[in-house]
Formats: sequence, structure tokens, C-alpha cells
Amino acid sequence: MMSLDQQALETLRKDGEAPASRYQTRTGQRRRRWQIVALVVVLATVVGLLLGRSKPLEAEVVAVAGPVAAGQVAVLSASGYVVARRLATVSAKVTGRVVEVTFEEGSQVKDGQELARLDDATVRAIYNVALRQRDAARLDLKEVEVRLAQAIRDRDRLLALREQGLVSASALESAQADAMALGARLEASRAALAVAESTVSLRSRDLDDLVVRAPFDGVVISKDAQPGEMVSPISAGGGYTRTGIATIVDMASREIEVDVNEAYINRVQEGQRAQAVLDSYPDWRIPARVLAIVPTADRQKATVRVRIAIDELDLRILPDMGVKVRFFDDRPANGATAVASLPSGAVLGEAGATYVWRVVDGRAVRTSIVAGEESEGTRQVLEGLAVGDEVIVGPPATIADGTRIRRRGAR
Repeated sequence: MMSLDQQALETLRKDGEAPASRYQTRTGQRRRRWQIVALVVVLATVVGLLLGRSKPLEAEVVAVAGPVAAGQVAVLSASGYVVARRLATVSAKVTGRVVEVTFEEGSQVKDGQELARLDDATVRAIYNVALRQRDAARLDLKEVEVRLAQAIRDRDRLLALREQGLVSASALESAQADAMALGARLEASRAALAVAESTVSLRSRDLDDLVVRAPFDGVVISKDAQPGEMVSPISAGGGYTRTGIATIVDMASREIEVDVNEAYINRVQEGQRAQAVLDSYPDWRIPARVLAIVPTADRQKATVRVRIAIDELDLRILPDMGVKVRFFDDRPANGATAVASLPSGAVLGEAGATYVWRVVDGRAVRTSIVAGEESEGTRQVLEGLAVGDEVIVGPPATIADGTRIRRRGAR
């Protein structure tokens, strides 16, 4: 009996311990699963960080260019317009009605060439009257000359007869008086003829004033009157009378005018080389030079006007075109010779030192440099770089030594 009971107790003890053991086993398995999950998460995070750190940084990479030679450094830029020194709005000298216009816009005209005619009916009638008056004065003069010649002959004959005592003294005196009177009338007739000829010349000039002519060689850029319109050299006070017939430009007198800020006018001098770029032709570089600095400033704009001569005039350069001008300095900057040049956005500064991020074997390397002057978005390099070195323009703030670099736009 005791042995059976003992066996029963052992059986019961084993049966009671089995559930607890199974529970402990399941708990351990769950704990190990969570540990594995946590380990996987940590490993994934580390791998992600490593992969993120090794991912290339996209940036703009440019090659360092050769140095800008002396005389090619632009010290100043300014904007202005093409202007013509000789430009005239041509009008008639007198008020009249236009009957003929002999030009069109864009026409080439010569000095003295006829551009338009005004109605000359009244003036021509007056001119014809002057011609007749001149002809009458000439005939009167001829008559007086004939009569004077006869009076002189009569006087001389009577003078001979008087010496012979054949005529009275009164007859001789009368002949002499007639000759003198006709001589005086001859002078008056000559004066009258001169007046008549002057009147004809004046009326001829009046006729010529009704013809509008070009004042110089040039190109017509504006046609301001048509046949049938009234024109006048003065304003008609709000009426329908034109004050101009045409506007002519001497294309040989084209030049450039720019306004330079008075704070930088010390960088400009007469004879200085310049380069002009028309807004219409941005890829065309036009050689130019400073012609004159107008000796006055505009107090409203704080600018000084500078006249610039164009070395090679071209038909594409038209008056009133917008233009940008760069002024060059022939002297080397600071007496130092640049070894290279690069975009200004690639040069960084920190604690008074300048540096760039070079790209070496696809990775960023911080490189200290000695930079020169900046001009037109380009910085001169005096030391630290060589022509052909690759640098990063506008590097991101997250860049560091050793960062892998991928060119912007590259795949």
C-alpha cells in the first residue's frame, strides 16, 4: 500500500509540474523573439545610417579656368542706350500745305536731297510778278541808255557850233542839262533794276523754302507728314498743323551713353577700353572705348553720364537699343598675378581665410586658397589651385571632407 501511494504521489507531482514548465518555456520563446526583433531593428538602423552616409551628395562641379590676363579684368558694368549724336526732325521754313512726299521710313538720303514739297501757287505768282518787274526795269534802263547817248551827241554838236558862234549859249546849256538829267535817270534805272533783281532773288528763295531738303546724309526713321496736311515751323496751338516732316539720323554718329553711379566713376577714364553687349544680341561682343565723361552729375539719380565710342559700327546697332557695357582695367589687380579663375560661388570664407571644396577621386576635399579680386561673378585665384582642378559651386551645408560627390545632372 505504501508503495502504491508513493507512486501515486510521484505521478501527481509530475502532473502538477508540467503546466508550469510549459508556461516558462513559452515565455522564454517570446522573450527570445522580441530580442531578435530588437536586434534586427538595430542592425537595420545601423545599415541605413551607413548607407545614408555613403550615398553620394549631388552638387554642381566646375573645372577651374585659366587666369584672366591683364587688360581683361572688368572693373565696372553699366547699362545704357545706343544714341545718335546727329539726329534732326526736319520741318519746312514756312507754313504751307504738303503736296508731295518723296521718301519712306528707312530710306537713305543725301545732304540736300528733296524730301517734300509744299503748295507754291501763291508764292510762284508773286515770283512771276517780280520777274516781270525786273524785265520792265531792264527795258527802262535800256531806253534811258539810248536817250542819254543821244543827248550826249546833241550836247557835243551844240558845243562845236557854239564855238563857231552859230548857236546861242542857252541852247547849249539846255542840251547839257538834258544830258545830265538823263545821266541821273540812268543811275536811278540801274538802281531800280538792282532792286527788281533782288526781289526776284528773294521770291526765288521763297519758292525754295517750299521744298524740304535733307540737312545731312542719313537714314529716315520717321515719316511725320502726308500730302494734304499743313505743316509749320512752329506749333499750331493744338490744331491739326504738323511741325515736322521727317526725322533723320546720321548713322555714322552712333555711340553709347550709360549712367555710371557716381560712387564708381573713379573706375572710368577717357580712352579706357570697354565692351558692349546689345540686349538684342547677347552673344555679340562689340569692342568700344570711353569717348568722354560728361562733367556733371545728376543729383536725382546720383549718376554721371559717360559717352562711349563704338569701334566697329554695324547696321544691326540701332539708335535707342538697350546695351550693357563692361569697362576693363589694363593694370593687374594688386600687383599679383592670378594663376586661375573660378565662379565666385565656389569660394567660401571663414575666420578671415578663404577655401573651396575640391573634388578628388569623386570625394570632397576642403582646400585653402588665396583669392584675388572678384569681377562679373568670377574670382581670381592667386594660390592654392591649378587650371583644370574641379571645385564645387555653392556647396551644401552638410558637406564634409570625404563626402562622395555626384555631378548635378549626372545619372
